Amino acid sequence: MTANERHARMLDILESLYPDARPALHFQNPYQLLVAVILSAQCTDVKVNMVTPALFEAYPDAAALAAADPLDVEPYIKTCGLFRNKAKNLVETARQLVSLYGGEVPADHELLTQLPGVGRKTANVVMSCAFGADAIAVDTHVFRVSNRLGLADASDVLKTEHQLMEHIPREKWSRAHHWIIYHGRQVCDARKPACASCALRELCEYANGNPKGKK
Repeated sequence: MTANERHARMLDILESLYPDARPALHFQNPYQLLVAVILSAQCTDVKVNMVTPALFEAYPDAAALAAADPLDVEPYIKTCGLFRNKAKNLVETARQLVSLYGGEVPADHELLTQLPGVGRKTANVVMSCAFGADAIAVDTHVFRVSNRLGLADASDVLKTEHQLMEHIPREKWSRAHHWIIYHGRQVCDARKPACASCALRELCEYANGNPKGKK
């Protein structure tokens, strides 16, 4: 089996395992998704989903958040970690959305990464989930699982993203991102991966003892 055939087989299995994989964050529009992804840095999606209903009720759009004082935003997001810095970034991002883009989230990756608190991963998530663009966002799950499987062999998230873009057909980028995340959460745990029961075991570098999969 060639590397390309192996990659294709992995993707087929992942798709069959998680056909309904979707974003875990709750959102109704690009503004809400952008806020939620900023909050998710070093925080679980579960915790973010617990705080965003009240946050969005208080600040339903970019204009409302732009008019806020970060100190007033902090109590809503205190359980998300790094809340002071996140409050500042959220308010400043909202102000830039209002002043530069009429209060709307730009559907442009480069413009998104210029917003406070928005890195490449966040921009990829927004482009994919809010605007339907083909993108792969490499979070901790995607980095871990893709390197363990052998879909990538990289030492950092940017190299991992580029390798996944090479090894996964473009039309599957966004869906594959969610398949890999689901597999990381349900099977390929960081500390105790369930290799014995994993449907990808025979194809996986990590499960078969290859050092390249030990990242």
